[in-house]
Amino acid sequence: MARRKRESTGGKPTIFDVAQRAGVSIKTVSRVVNHEDNVRENTRERVLAAIADLDYQPNAAARGLSSKRSYVIGLIYENADEFSYMKHVLDGALAACEAQGYTLLLRPLTLPNDELLSQIRAFAVQARVDGVLLPAPIGDIDGVVDLLKELDVPFATVTPKTPKPEGINVFCDDAQASQDLASYLIEQGHKRIGFILGHPDHRATEQRYKGYRQALKAHGIRYDAALVRKGLFTFESGQQAAAQLLSLDTPPTAIMASNDDMAAGVSFHAHERGLDVPGDLSVVGFDDTPVASHMWPPLTTARQPISNMVEAAVNGLVRQLRGEEGDLSEAPFHCEVVIRRSTGAVL
Repeated sequence: MARRKRESTGGKPTIFDVAQRAGVSIKTVSRVVNHEDNVRENTRERVLAAIADLDYQPNAAARGLSSKRSYVIGLIYENADEFSYMKHVLDGALAACEAQGYTLLLRPLTLPNDELLSQIRAFAVQARVDGVLLPAPIGDIDGVVDLLKELDVPFATVTPKTPKPEGINVFCDDAQASQDLASYLIEQGHKRIGFILGHPDHRATEQRYKGYRQALKAHGIRYDAALVRKGLFTFESGQQAAAQLLSLDTPPTAIMASNDDMAAGVSFHAHERGLDVPGDLSVVGFDDTPVASHMWPPLTTARQPISNMVEAAVNGLVRQLRGEEGDLSEAPFHCEVVIRRSTGAVL
């Protein structure tokens, strides 16, 4: 249905225009804009229709003064090289904030960082954030949660290593997805499967390793520590780990990396050695970031619904800010295994 144009008044539409169009009080419009519950549904629909008709944009500063909120949610994250992951985080956070009537304010931080706590304090106080979103590993750093509790700033964590009972915690079922990926390789005839760990500060690292071990046990394959190497979720660490694994006297026929960037490094190193992927070596990643479908051959991986997870974290945070009771954390999200051309049967 086409949007009706507002009668020209020579300026931007105001809350008074919305109230007049909807036939309600200014206070009622304010309640709808602020997502308050004490508004009848038919009244809310009339106000929302008027807002759409007039293309009304609420003034965030005025909303904050009337409600003693800033309507700003801060996203505090590690300023690392994993842009593909952060793009999904940003997409989810922006979508949820826009739907809830909040502004998203970004604060990238470099790790390790001796000034971390003072920087977070300055950001929370100066920006007057209503709450903050903490993707891993920020929420697991010593002192961060205690600082936010001291400042009385609600928070939501995404895949924390240790769940925080004071906040909202959102997870993916990494262990199950990793077990599914390893089981798929085993069903293709692979018995020597290399595994590259992720960054030790991330919960996903231990969970994905756990799933790998569970798959081996379930299929009666003996665990071999020589087939496990450390990584840092970077392309370079994937290359280095692959070089070590493929130099073994009996190298693996498949390598699982704990994220797609490391898997891309594995595939790159395999090609440098003159190996065919997947003819000589099957390669598996995790997350289904853009690199997975853009590299050659396209990567078999687990699709982590990062944007949906972040949206859920923001929505839970907003519910907490509204004073809603009950368990605001989400059940673990399911990761879908995506089969592409980087894996095949043992020849």
